[in-house]
Amino acid sequence: MAKPTQNTEQAILAAAKQEFLLKGYDGARTTSIAEKAGVTHAMLHYYFRTKKNIFECIVDNEMGLLVESVLKVFGESTLPLKERLRDCISCHFDFIRAYPDLPRFIINEVITRPEHHEILRKRITVIIAKLAGETQREINEAAARGEIEQMDIRMIMLDILSLNIFPFLAFPLIQPLFGELTEDQEKFFEMRKAETIETITRRIEKQTQI
Repeated sequence: MAKPTQNTEQAILAAAKQEFLLKGYDGARTTSIAEKAGVTHAMLHYYFRTKKNIFECIVDNEMGLLVESVLKVFGESTLPLKERLRDCISCHFDFIRAYPDLPRFIINEVITRPEHHEILRKRITVIIAKLAGETQREINEAAARGEIEQMDIRMIMLDILSLNIFPFLAFPLIQPLFGELTEDQEKFFEMRKAETIETITRRIEKQTQI
């Protein structure tokens, strides 16, 4: 009995994620979610009861995937800090590429439904707390040894978020403006990922005084 239950829950969540990303929280309908998931509305209500509960479950799942993937990269303590940072940028970029509508959805929800800000803040705070403390200590030690520039890891996080997310948020605007550069989307996004990695790694490298 456990397996069908899990499959049903996953089907509902997959359909709900598609519905939320396409229509936003306010536009999403539980009847539509149930239809896409191939279940009755009563069954959807049995598993999750409210649209808010489905939303929070999806946020938990998506943030959990991001935390797991990013922390796995940073958990490779045998690798140098700069190499782990490059892997982290790549991992985050690939996550956004897999869910390109997710950043726009989150931003819209924070703006249009302030009550969702607290839900998202709690989840994102977990990511920052797990990354910032230990990584900042490593940065401080490496900077003291003269290996890298001293920096605040929170500023680096903002740089990574901005550089990784913007191409996906702005792609509908970028595409007609940049013509042949964006004709091959996969190639364009690989170029952007490489550019972000180069920009951030140069940012932390020790600057020589002239």
